Amino acid sequence: MMNIAIFASGNGSNFQAIYSAAKNGKLEANISLLVCDKPNAKVVERAKVAGISTFVVSLGDFSNKEEYELVIYEQLLKYEVQFIVLAGYMRLIGSFLLEKFDSKIINIHPSLLPSFPGKDAIGQAIEAKVKVTGVTIHYVDKGMDTGPIIAQKAIEISDGDTEETLAPRIHQVEHDFYPKTLQKLFQQVETNKS
Repeated sequence: MMNIAIFASGNGSNFQAIYSAAKNGKLEANISLLVCDKPNAKVVERAKVAGISTFVVSLGDFSNKEEYELVIYEQLLKYEVQFIVLAGYMRLIGSFLLEKFDSKIINIHPSLLPSFPGKDAIGQAIEAKVKVTGVTIHYVDKGMDTGPIIAQKAIEISDGDTEETLAPRIHQVEHDFYPKTLQKLFQQVETNKS
């Protein structure tokens, strides 16, 4: 079973979906650790209720990003983490962790990348008046939402859709699609080991 750490910064709805899938046997993964950069984020409370170890650390407490990531890396080693799963983590991963977890950091993004990278992807899609958007799961590299794509799922944008009507549909797809994609990915990794 894969040992994973989930990195999150906010509400934690994708954390909850991944945790539920693991608990229900739909995702063969052990969530060893939650790493959060916001002490008051709701995801911290969700992790505590779920009995998941949490590590809350703020970049502002360090003189540079490498020191910040070194402290996180020490926790990842302690919990024997094999993959990092980003779930609403609102920071770019730095070169230190990218090197230590090469091709082992996964992110979810609420658009069909390469369209609408970065913040407010749902708002960008509405503003651009596109007919289709979606969800992308990808490996993380040094760019913003530029890593190799693992899987995508399209979502139609209806006439009259707003950010407020589209966002819940995207989140619903994310909550199903992310755990399923992680399961497939982890199965492939395990198969390739043997």
